[in-house]
Amino acid sequence: MHILVVTDQHPDSLGGAQVAIRTQRASLERLGHRVSIAAPALHRRGYRVAAEDREAYIELPSRPITADREYGLSWPTRRTDRALAEALHGLPPVDLVHVQGDFWGAMIGIRAARGLRVPLVFTMHNNVDQGTRAVTRFAPLVFLALRGWRTLSLGRVRGSVSARARGAWRYLAELAAEADAVLAPSRHFANQLESRGVAGQAHAVRGGVDDSLISVVRESPRGPRTRPLLVWLGRMSHEKRVLEFVEAIARSGIDADVRLYGAGLLLEQVNARIAAHGLENRVRVVGPVSHEAALAALREADALVQTSVGFETQGLTPFEAAALGTPTIFCDEAIADDAAVTPAWLVPDESVEALASTLREAVAQLQSAPRSLRVDSNQTSIFLQSAQTRRLVEIYERAIAR
Repeated sequence: MHILVVTDQHPDSLGGAQVAIRTQRASLERLGHRVSIAAPALHRRGYRVAAEDREAYIELPSRPITADREYGLSWPTRRTDRALAEALHGLPPVDLVHVQGDFWGAMIGIRAARGLRVPLVFTMHNNVDQGTRAVTRFAPLVFLALRGWRTLSLGRVRGSVSARARGAWRYLAELAAEADAVLAPSRHFANQLESRGVAGQAHAVRGGVDDSLISVVRESPRGPRTRPLLVWLGRMSHEKRVLEFVEAIARSGIDADVRLYGAGLLLEQVNARIAAHGLENRVRVVGPVSHEAALAALREADALVQTSVGFETQGLTPFEAAALGTPTIFCDEAIADDAAVTPAWLVPDESVEALASTLREAVAQLQSAPRSLRVDSNQTSIFLQSAQTRRLVEIYERAIAR
């Protein structure tokens, strides 16, 4: 098969969905399929597409939308349609379009599937309702604007939309209406899409962890330490609750080293909060790193701290951590239930004090058993991308057969 993946952000930009897309591509190619990925061109300073990715990546006309030029926007217009069509010219015919985006990538992908007259599979990575409400009190107006933008880009809805779909969920339902299959990166988000009327059936297909990378990193030795090492990975934004994490570290008084990997709009505030609490000797902001370096950090750590609540549609890093043997301190019960591995710790509520208390509990246990609190590999084979790709190919084949 030749699968055209269309997404909101460049596959080499930062983010769990981007990691999942790259890993899916590699796994599909190992099975003999061809994958092309269309996304906004990446404007990060100094970035160049790697030689091994040039045939797979289709960089669409775009403009940067963040100060660090990490993320871009491509308008779903005829100009973008032409750029995509020109890039596909001369390649084997596309058998299926797989949209893995919820905004402009979704609209560009739907337009492409219509033009190519091929089946459409849609993975919804983004909890648009929760994410929008976390950053603005005008969320209902944003949802109306999104629906209006969808209408301008795609015209009338081609398919039925459940009366249960409201607000952001109706926007997603209108996007999903003409899909041959709707996917979600976790069972808990698939259930939410179904209950909110976005799709009658949503298949849970996780963003898997890379088999080959995991096997190499898992065998790497872990260095000596005098106290436990905790890591946090992600985009430094309000919905990720990174400021609450720093506050909880200060309140907990834990004797542990903490490393924060990533960047974002709150980076300056994170550094200021660390300094204000006098945590510089224990808490260090490493910044953004490659996926391989992030996996190495997860392997080295004694525990990962997952801090967002209700926002993540999967939360890939706890699954990667578990596959590397590293337990997680969970703030989101749904992600903890999806992972279902031991050892693990679950923060009982969303308060900073509850997080601080759980940090104290986890660090105390890690101090008393400094090398033995690890996740056994027998619990994590289902997390590997090879297992998830087999399910994905079955869905593709059913969509094409229909």
